[in-house]
Amino acid sequence: MAEELGVEKRGGFYDATGALRDMVQNHALQLLCAIAMEPPINAHADAIRDEKLKVLRALKRWTPETLSQHVIRGQYSAGNVEGNAVPAYRDEAGVSPDSNTETFVALRTEIANWRWAGVPFYIRTGKRMAAREAHIEINFRQTPHEIFKSPMGHANKLVIHLQPKDGLELHLLAQGQSKRGQGSGGATLSPAHLDLDFDKRFGSQRVGAYERLLLDVLDGRLNLFVRSDEQEEAWRWVEPILQHWKNDTIGPRPYAAGTWGPSASSAMIARDGFCWSEEI
Repeated sequence: MAEELGVEKRGGFYDATGALRDMVQNHALQLLCAIAMEPPINAHADAIRDEKLKVLRALKRWTPETLSQHVIRGQYSAGNVEGNAVPAYRDEAGVSPDSNTETFVALRTEIANWRWAGVPFYIRTGKRMAAREAHIEINFRQTPHEIFKSPMGHANKLVIHLQPKDGLELHLLAQGQSKRGQGSGGATLSPAHLDLDFDKRFGSQRVGAYERLLLDVLDGRLNLFVRSDEQEEAWRWVEPILQHWKNDTIGPRPYAAGTWGPSASSAMIARDGFCWSEEI
């Protein structure tokens, strides 16, 4: 998830908040819960909140080792975004010149339950990055035994686009028409993908995100709103990170504006044998 920052307009607010509190504790964790939760018993708000709460309670607790290896914070330096030169975060209006506020966070976590045991979840958010977009990417496991030949390192994946466009992409391996004389054993799978653009499909029937929230408020629907015990559990998981940073004298890692963040975030995910989508 990447997001642009109008720091000259709200530097005071952001400098006292940072990316972890501003994006991870609420938005990113809510998206994680929506993906990982079990189906609720019905569509009522409390049934949905109950399942999200179970996910938050199952998040692996931090240890000194995982805090050092699985949480990366960064702060952008001067760079170039969409052809325009931008100053370093510390040179933005309203920002302290010795600020250690993080403008980037990448982390790895796991959900300690039967369904998700051993599955890593990666969260990344930042300001002044190479692109302004938000999406969820679900990579499916490789098949344990391949019947057809397929490209090395490819597996099916589902991409849920949130910003700036809404939609779904399903990336998969499909079998084309076999060459003459080849049986199924000689067939090779190749990458293909299905693309559902919500704007094109639903057009004027759709409403904006904030418009939907306002309509929910007027109708008394609470499905998209967080319950107090969810908030408490999310903060319980985030607070060890804040405490770790408070005792860390090194500060956030620098990254040039217009890039994808500190190289340490790539190293973190590479230890599991994976990479971020732009690195494929």
